[in-house]
Amino acid sequence: MAAERKQVVHEFSQSIHDVTAGSVDDLLGEFYHDDAGWYGPEPLNELNGVESIAQGCWEPLLTAFPDLEKNDYILLEGEFEGEQWVSAAGTLIGTFDEDWLDIPATGRTTWIQYGALYRVVDGKIAETRMLFDVLDVMRQAGYRFIPALAPEVVRPGPATQDGLLFDEQEESDSEQTLQMVEDMIFEGLGSYDGENLDVMDMDAYWHTDFMWYGPAGIGTTRGVDGFQEFHQGPWLEAFPDRGTGGNAIRVAEGDYCAWTAWPSGEATHRGDGLFGLPSTGETVTFRVIDFWRREGDLLAENWVFIDTIDLLEQFGVDVFERLRNNPESVRWTGTP
Repeated sequence: MAAERKQVVHEFSQSIHDVTAGSVDDLLGEFYHDDAGWYGPEPLNELNGVESIAQGCWEPLLTAFPDLEKNDYILLEGEFEGEQWVSAAGTLIGTFDEDWLDIPATGRTTWIQYGALYRVVDGKIAETRMLFDVLDVMRQAGYRFIPALAPEVVRPGPATQDGLLFDEQEESDSEQTLQMVEDMIFEGLGSYDGENLDVMDMDAYWHTDFMWYGPAGIGTTRGVDGFQEFHQGPWLEAFPDRGTGGNAIRVAEGDYCAWTAWPSGEATHRGDGLFGLPSTGETVTFRVIDFWRREGDLLAENWVFIDTIDLLEQFGVDVFERLRNNPESVRWTGTP
């Protein structure tokens, strides 16, 4: 049964290339419950029902990228609080022929990086939680809003090329993976004292040369030192009271784990510098989806999807308004 649920999600991904903006609602009717819920990034946010999901998400995407492909490179399933969740990460790829979300079309090949969790009931998708890296699409189109500290890249699939878990996995492996991620989050990250990054003992959870694949505006880095310098340090300085996601949906299978909540956390923006911006002193929420790959007794890779545009909006920065009304102010003359 687990393999059948994963096959539903994977077949939906593979079918995207075979439909158009005018026919995608039929595809959604085949794979989704009529009253399915869909939760996505700013400005798409919450959509309810097949018609709304088609009109709000997929029709605009397929109009903008008529040759769109959806390629999963991670696919796993697990149970959380009695519900079955299939998790997928990968890349949408297509030619940017028409404007999308007020982002001017480039006529060039564009990669849209995504992470998602799907609740599958009776052979159809009942709920989707999906994050597209919209800010990265803007970067590829030549618009930059925040200075990334680490390189911004199209995140690759697992180094082991074994992320599509169609075969049955050992239950003990799945349990070990989930326990390791929970220990890293609740015991490691949860021990932060507001001052010293070393108290979290990240070396106990991560391989020396592990890869951290971050979103546009943060970038991708390698090893604990790079992770702390380019992401964890600035993030914790900005949000010293952030939570650790105890209410999150978390599922693991084999060497892989996926994790999300909606929102994924809440914190007070107390520190200056994150994304080059001053603190606001306001309480903000996050939308995050994480994927990890375990290798032996340590974590080797982490794919992180953050709704950065939603977070910037809570900081008082309206990315879409600036793109619409003053695009030259964020036009980037470097190489996307």
